Amino acid sequence: MITTRELVKKYGRVAALQGLDLDVPEGSVYGFIGQNGAGKTTTLRILAGLLVPDGGWAEVAGRDVVRDPRGIREVVGYMPDFFGVYDDLRVGEYLLFYAAAYGIRGEPARKLRDDLLELVELGHKREAFVDTLSRGMQQRLCLARALIHDPAVLLLDEPASGLDPLARVEMREILRELCRMGKTIIISSHILSELADLCTHVGMIREGRLLRQGPLGEMLAGDRVRKFILRCNGPAEAALEVIGGWAGTEILNVSAGQVEFSLSGGSADVAALLKAVVGTEAQVVHFAQTEQSLEDTFIQLAREVCSSC
Repeated sequence: MITTRELVKKYGRVAALQGLDLDVPEGSVYGFIGQNGAGKTTTLRILAGLLVPDGGWAEVAGRDVVRDPRGIREVVGYMPDFFGVYDDLRVGEYLLFYAAAYGIRGEPARKLRDDLLELVELGHKREAFVDTLSRGMQQRLCLARALIHDPAVLLLDEPASGLDPLARVEMREILRELCRMGKTIIISSHILSELADLCTHVGMIREGRLLRQGPLGEMLAGDRVRKFILRCNGPAEAALEVIGGWAGTEILNVSAGQVEFSLSGGSADVAALLKAVVGTEAQVVHFAQTEQSLEDTFIQLAREVCSSC
């Protein structure tokens, strides 16, 4: 659905994107992860047809972002990280205004307005002035605006920015509903825990370069450094001696009868270590891998890149 190859964008001497390759499958919710200044917003603006790249190319739903800007506007809905509202417009008028910009007027526009307000749970605010809405409500209204022409692709730049916990939950549920409707969604965010609960695919960017991308499950798995917890019925000294001397391990925490550690390598390495521990006097009652977080994965990948520089 979305593809970029060798995408380059410079602002003067600063290279915001340095040969970015993205592959976003149709119908996916793609979490676009990176630190501030990594190039996330620049990428989304190029995909929305708002910026022209200095090199490489990008396509959205088969439309070239440079050669077919009108086609891009037909298939893309863009929600920026910062957006303005019109102080003298009511919520319903705000959506009718944007519907008219897409040539939708009269009864079809009014029905579209009501349907979108229901989707983003703002039907009760139709007559309220836009500038009186809370931050979370304004975010949902901006999302409704991005949906006004029923785009196949949504580009959302930090949609949860500045929202309180309840507003984040509400936004997440709306995005899940859009996913069920078949939309392809890219979400740029630095709130990694939010993306882990929502995304099907993830791409990690640092300094304008893609670190890694793929299905969420593959991103959180793989033969990389993994974390484990081992508990014993009694002292864990024997287990700790084996784990501490095992190649590729790092002791993270030790408490009464419990050892937390990381281990690089594959499943065979894990099995061999566990067999060695069980062969000691340690009475192992629990052994499990802890869930790798997106934050752990991103930090690990970023460190690998830095170490290779």
